[in-house]
Amino acid sequence: MTWRDRPTGDDPHRFGTEAFYASLGRAFVAMCAVVPVLFLIEALDVGLHANLAVAAGIIPRRIQGLDGVFFSPFLHADFNHLYSNSIPLILLGTFVLAAGTRRFLWSTMVIILVSGLGVWFTGSPNSVVVGASGVIFGYLGILLTRGIVERSWWNLGVVLLVGLLYGWQLMIGILPTDERVSWQGHLFGLLGGIVAAILFRRRAELSAPERPESPTVTLG
Repeated sequence: MTWRDRPTGDDPHRFGTEAFYASLGRAFVAMCAVVPVLFLIEALDVGLHANLAVAAGIIPRRIQGLDGVFFSPFLHADFNHLYSNSIPLILLGTFVLAAGTRRFLWSTMVIILVSGLGVWFTGSPNSVVVGASGVIFGYLGILLTRGIVERSWWNLGVVLLVGLLYGWQLMIGILPTDERVSWQGHLFGLLGGIVAAILFRRRAELSAPERPESPTVTLG
């Protein structure tokens, strides 16, 4: 599946245009609105003692934990866990969303499925996995892959910036270094982002073929 650009000089996907910055601003506001919703969910969980992390998290290789594939990205172990995910979620989500709402929603769904199912099949059955970090790694995979397949230098620039800010955390995040961290969710999230970027890649509008000029009529 490809997404075709609009053949206009005011392209929201073209770095440096007014439409690009307007799209980026709207995406930032939208992602800033998502994080308070996650905090509200966590506050309700704590206030009501609902223990949603266990009730709706991913429990690997158990049928009763399969619904966590869809619910776990919205749940966190505690507020510290949510704090640590908030800034990278806003940062990466902004640049992914700026490329289009439909692409963002479909890509996020693919990431949630690939990351969640990957955890369910490969994680420890004695664990419960929650958190948005799989989605965060998925957004990173999207930006990296878009930079390559769509030849988008600004996407690669964002990945470079994130690498400078979180490089070490990203490296250890996809390796089995800490039993408390679901490296499977991070790894499969990254793979899900790569798949989504390829499936929903943007294709430039083909220019209309030039019509041959009409022959000049001369009088003999």
